[in-house]
Amino acid sequence: MLHRHILPRSLGYALIAMTLTLSTASAAPAYPAAERGTVVDDYHGTTIADPYRWMEDPAAPATREFVRAQNALAQPWLEALPQRERLKQRLTQLWNYERVGLPRVKGGQYFFTRNDGTQNQSVLYVADSLNATPRVLFDPNAASRDATVALARFEPSPDGKVVAYSLSDGGTDWEIWKFRRVADGVDLPDELRQTKFWSLSWAPDASGVYYSRYPARADDAGRGDDQAQPVVHLHKMGTPQSADRAIYQVTDHPRRAPGASVSDDGRWLFVSLFDGYRANGVDVIDLRDPAAAPRRLFGEWDARYDIIGSEGDTAYVQTTNAAPRGRIIAVDLKDPAPARWRELVPQQDIALDGANFVGGKIIATYVKDARGIARIFNRNGAPLGEVASPGLGTVGGFGGNGKDTETFFAYTDYLTPGRVLRLDIGTQAVSTWREPKIAGDTSPYVTKQVFYTSQDGTRVPMFITHRKDLVKTGDTPTMLYGYGGFNVSLTPSFSPTVFAWLEMGGVYAVANLRGGGEYGDAWHEAGTKLKKQNVFDDFIAAAEFLVRDGWTKPARLAISGRSNGGLLVGAVMLQRPDLFAAALPGVGVLDMLRYHTASANARQWSSDYGLSENADEFRALRAYSPVHNVKPGVCYPATLVTTADRDDRVVPWHSYKFAAELQRVQGCPKPVLLRVETRAGHGAGKPTWMQIEDFADQWAFAAQAIGLGAP
Repeated sequence: MLHRHILPRSLGYALIAMTLTLSTASAAPAYPAAERGTVVDDYHGTTIADPYRWMEDPAAPATREFVRAQNALAQPWLEALPQRERLKQRLTQLWNYERVGLPRVKGGQYFFTRNDGTQNQSVLYVADSLNATPRVLFDPNAASRDATVALARFEPSPDGKVVAYSLSDGGTDWEIWKFRRVADGVDLPDELRQTKFWSLSWAPDASGVYYSRYPARADDAGRGDDQAQPVVHLHKMGTPQSADRAIYQVTDHPRRAPGASVSDDGRWLFVSLFDGYRANGVDVIDLRDPAAAPRRLFGEWDARYDIIGSEGDTAYVQTTNAAPRGRIIAVDLKDPAPARWRELVPQQDIALDGANFVGGKIIATYVKDARGIARIFNRNGAPLGEVASPGLGTVGGFGGNGKDTETFFAYTDYLTPGRVLRLDIGTQAVSTWREPKIAGDTSPYVTKQVFYTSQDGTRVPMFITHRKDLVKTGDTPTMLYGYGGFNVSLTPSFSPTVFAWLEMGGVYAVANLRGGGEYGDAWHEAGTKLKKQNVFDDFIAAAEFLVRDGWTKPARLAISGRSNGGLLVGAVMLQRPDLFAAALPGVGVLDMLRYHTASANARQWSSDYGLSENADEFRALRAYSPVHNVKPGVCYPATLVTTADRDDRVVPWHSYKFAAELQRVQGCPKPVLLRVETRAGHGAGKPTWMQIEDFADQWAFAAQAIGLGAP
């Protein structure tokens, strides 16, 4: 039987010698002591104490003991909550529905992932035709006892004879690539390590793959040194990784990271250079010429440039150059001077979210007031119509190459589980390929979109999902969710956790904050660096709207967010503790003065956050950094901080520091708990059983704090 990992099994409950109180109105828990060190840093003449610097060493005995003691407090507390067991049972039922990934067609075969509903990890399948009986190609569920080895990515070869697939163990971003023969399911001896974040790209004859690899670390051959820059390598099939040849290396900048992709016809290798979320560069290599050096395609770092396809010497490019909401251009790869660019799809009045060149057509997905639509254009940019969509939710996918006759996309909204649809590119007809059913009736519920005004007068959209027969009394328990960063648009999507919350009688609201991509670059940039406070103001204004409009009141309002959204929750609960009864900051970026020290990848978040190394940006960061703005004696909301000790994206010491300081100074009995998963990372690849345990804890904690009944 699978067991919970947040409290190591060997310790057991014998370590727990305290009386647990389940009411947030009674005595506060007896929090484990956390030593306060004497580290002080000088930022531009301002001294800042960092008493928990020791927590940044995950292997230190003191850190390990801190995690153990926090879990020993949190786990029994959470498991004793009256709503938790029924929540766990209901989440288990709701999660039991078929989930199918978008098919990828190579060599006439269809590759896709599928979860039958009961599996902890999705399984990779292959079928000889669209409606043929599929067969299992790789099942990760047997790869570890606790189901924490996950299939991270897969890339079929152009002829469909071999599939490259990568594995993540225990939630890490680091991946191990393996290669499996499709005909008989036998793994080839090839194996690639020291990779994360990027997929790989096959040579046109399937003789090898191009991939980005970090330098090796002396203490761990399987994981690279992510404080260094990756290098694009060519791996020839049948040879050891040690024989791989370096193809492209950044030599003129200390942080830019290259990722490579081969054009459909195999002629060009496009190398996109990543250094933050506002702009990028692109170089190109002519693979027909073995002696060809990389040529600069886009090098001004003035916008984002994404190659969406190519034909011969023409590249089709999605860009924000001279178009903050996005446009699509054609570029001559032999003469890429901006004066020769051809605009195919001009900037629209809505934000361009993504685009693909498939079957000789351009399919562009847009975000219109935080809802997705897709439009089709011919190769010269002439509009051909809109893709038929089942509703006002999220559409995405449309993968393939320039010669395909079909493509697949997904649709979802807050009340519709993700369904997979097929688009016939020639006729533009849409048909359903997979439509899952859940163990619940969504018909009593509805999602409506509202608009509210933020502190500076900005109009902000928000989705509110609730029972159709709800009467607004100002007393309904409500969960408010947000993100607000990195150009990410929060368009509607289904989650069993949200539906369970609705069944309990709660309202679920999602605010589309500045910092996201809902209205293009201007919307994104209005929530970055010195303007990051706009994001928090937007979220606070969303909460105030919910109260003012009669949905709820502060004693019934909980907030949640993950990663950058964990920062959001941490910041606003400190700025307006009177406005919320419960806070759920998950895997959050919470020490804004030192976040960039964790890895080279974390430093690249500075395009949104800025850096404490810059005086002006330091002052902005210091003003909202959750770790540095906890004040003694304030009654903060009941708070459950969640993280994972294997999170190598947002390292867990952010959460450790925040929880320790919040516990130390909490000014009332409302609990502050830290839940640390010990066999998980940032979230990707988390097995179903672990997700159920996680959300049963979070939802039960919030429900207890805001008075939401059991389902």
